Amino acid sequence: MAKIHPTAVIDPGAELAASVSVGPYSIIGADVRVGEDTVIHGHVVLDGPMTIGARNEFYPFAAIGALSQDKTARRDEPTSTVIGDDNVIREYVSVQRGTMKEWDTKQGVTRIGDRNLIMNYCHIAHDCVIGSDVIMANNASLAGHVEIGDFAGLGGYTLVYQFCRIGAHAFTAFSSGIAGDVPPFVLVQGNPAEARAINKTGLSRRGFSKAAIEAIEEAYKLIYRSGKLMADVRRELAERAPTSPEVAQMEAFIAAGKRPLAR
Repeated sequence: MAKIHPTAVIDPGAELAASVSVGPYSIIGADVRVGEDTVIHGHVVLDGPMTIGARNEFYPFAAIGALSQDKTARRDEPTSTVIGDDNVIREYVSVQRGTMKEWDTKQGVTRIGDRNLIMNYCHIAHDCVIGSDVIMANNASLAGHVEIGDFAGLGGYTLVYQFCRIGAHAFTAFSSGIAGDVPPFVLVQGNPAEARAINKTGLSRRGFSKAAIEAIEEAYKLIYRSGKLMADVRRELAERAPTSPEVAQMEAFIAAGKRPLAR
């Protein structure tokens, strides 16, 4: 049996693995499924429909899976929140379930991957997709429909406008205001945020080779420093892509964009 504090309120329609721990005064609603070895500290609210994987940890006053703040959202719609494994979600974090607005592509799901660290007071709005190994520092906030790639880092108080994307291994400095897409490996700063460099320190720490980092840096200069038209930039990136998986990743990210780049 799950270890549940006597003051916790668990809806009969919730499903908790036998190794789950639930602290005092936490509330778990109907249609919430919680995987093994997950720790739910006191005063946490989990609202369904929601699926939570294994070995996650939710700290006090986190509110996860609530109905979106989008005015069109309705509680009886088939939307949900899906959280993977090994995430740490700290105090006062809010994550809201998806909406019908992206049913064709996301099935109304707000999705968080694996091994993410979501620090105090962060907000993840409806229909966001967070990859794996992401760090969101205190008070970072995502508007609806935002996508964050694997290993991205968001500095404290970063604000991301709706429908923006932040690529894998990118980094936003503290208090960045993101109003456009940030390609993989790029570091941005300011409000509105501007590209400053590549995330060289992060790439070195993650074992990227010197050759890979040099290829990324040359691609960065082409995108942000060459002064060329974006059509020409994309053509040159495509030419370089066969010899560099990282450049190919940058080119594919830009090609799939619906918003302009954060310049």
